[in-house]
Amino acid sequence: MNSPVEKIKERLSIEEVVSSYIKLEKSGANLKARCPFHNEKTPSFFISTDRGTYYCFGCGASGDIFTFVEEFEGLDFKGALKLLADRAGVQLEVYTREMKEAESEKEKLYRVMEEATLFFENNLIKNEEVLRYLKSRGLNEKSVKDFRIGFIKNDWRLLYESLKNKFSDGELEKAGLIKKTEKGYYDRFRGRIMFPINDSSGRVIAFSGRIFEDDGKSAKYLNSPETPIFSKNAVLYGIDKAKDSIRKNNFSILVEGQMDLILSHQAGYHNTVATSGTALSDSTISKEKVVSNLGLIRRLSGNLVLAFDADKAGANATIRAGKIALSLGMDVKVIEMPEGVDPADLIGKSGTEAWKEAIKNSKHIIEFLLNKVLKNSNGDMRKAGREIKTVILPFVNALESSIEKMHFIKKISDVSSIPQDALQDDLKKIEQELKYENVEIKEAKESLETMRKKDYIERKLLGIALWQKTLPTPITDFETIFGKLGNVYEKYKDAKEDLIFEAEVFYANNDKLEKSVQEMFLNLEEENINEELSKKMLELRGTKEEETGKRILQEINELNKKKENIKNGRLNNK
Repeated sequence: MNSPVEKIKERLSIEEVVSSYIKLEKSGANLKARCPFHNEKTPSFFISTDRGTYYCFGCGASGDIFTFVEEFEGLDFKGALKLLADRAGVQLEVYTREMKEAESEKEKLYRVMEEATLFFENNLIKNEEVLRYLKSRGLNEKSVKDFRIGFIKNDWRLLYESLKNKFSDGELEKAGLIKKTEKGYYDRFRGRIMFPINDSSGRVIAFSGRIFEDDGKSAKYLNSPETPIFSKNAVLYGIDKAKDSIRKNNFSILVEGQMDLILSHQAGYHNTVATSGTALSDSTISKEKVVSNLGLIRRLSGNLVLAFDADKAGANATIRAGKIALSLGMDVKVIEMPEGVDPADLIGKSGTEAWKEAIKNSKHIIEFLLNKVLKNSNGDMRKAGREIKTVILPFVNALESSIEKMHFIKKISDVSSIPQDALQDDLKKIEQELKYENVEIKEAKESLETMRKKDYIERKLLGIALWQKTLPTPITDFETIFGKLGNVYEKYKDAKEDLIFEAEVFYANNDKLEKSVQEMFLNLEEENINEELSKKMLELRGTKEEETGKRILQEINELNKKKENIKNGRLNNK
């Protein structure tokens, strides 16, 4: 019997899958595109329709429809399998049974979250007061059902009592649903309207709970902690429902809250995602996490419209997200919200047309900030000049294109009457002052790309070795794989069953397994070189001694040669 992977590949070509995400163009017998996994101006991402594979000569991304969906959607293998099986019309009953027989920790947590979602949904149906509140905010029945909104009463152990006979205390705690004290376990979420956060394939991975009756002590919103299935930099609220619309309309709308998002979807703007419950809304997080979160949307479209609240927190979020988005090469606009009004209020009170007009009138983030600076200066041009230097020019500096920089320098000069030469002099100073910030963003992006690819390759190889070890007659030398991977097992031991399942489903009927293993080790070597190159570049910037600098440059050249040899060898084998 063919595996589901083979059945899916028979029904879905790589051209069909990849072209539904990015624009492809003919290149001889193959297809090419600008790589979705790194920022590039000329296409280096090639697809072989005969082999059903892709390879990027710029960043080394490679694989088939499964690896593409995993990388692009930010999913694990089972998530990609589920998504592609649904699309191809392939049933997964047999494999679903096998999954449950050898259920991994992550699979149990997905089941925990699904059961918790059902519990919250059932509680909401029984609570007329909360349903009236949601209706008063403008939510219709369909939205409540589609977004699986729920509720939990203000009781210490309601959810725990409901789930304790189905799951262990450890599983419920690991899912972020209960907490432990000396007196025992109690529910993390109490007296809250519950919004499930889904991954890109629609699986519930976390919750954001809005307090229903404010006691003056509790936070308005309480979000799930990071868990084995929920990473705050790997998902945005509503991404599962918004991704197709973002691709189709070629722009995304980023709002803060769940109500903002749901009412925007209800108004017909299904390309809306929200930061609530995820890393982008947290001002204390690392640049890597913001880059990663914005990277999810950037792969779908490079055009971003920000619609954060007009208060101080919203302004800070706009500035933080906007500057990094510009650095990633995105085109960023901002919707001007009236003071004290959020998108949900605007849609709920003024209707869909008001939201449509607000989106239509959105301005480029630099124009938006410039208008605010000039308005707040009340005609004091010295004050405006200082604000332009400290607030506006850092955004001009974040732009990738020199032509765009000159465009905005001229625009700022025209509306402020500050000479272009003076603005350019200040921009040069800003460039020096923010040199390391820009380098940090660039390195965060490169580091994430390397980590993501390296992690993916290690998991694949480890899964093959673990699977082969279980077979009476292995078809590849798993001991050699373990030896080359070193201590990698410790890093992924909690995902052992997942990795075995993936390897078995993926490679069960693969007569070129040995060749696949060799190619993966080449890819891993390349990623290790990239990691080493990043370290050497940091070392080079930090040294002031000429001899040390020469030595580091020589080491960088050697690493680049090794990398080039791997690329050339791969090119010759294509």
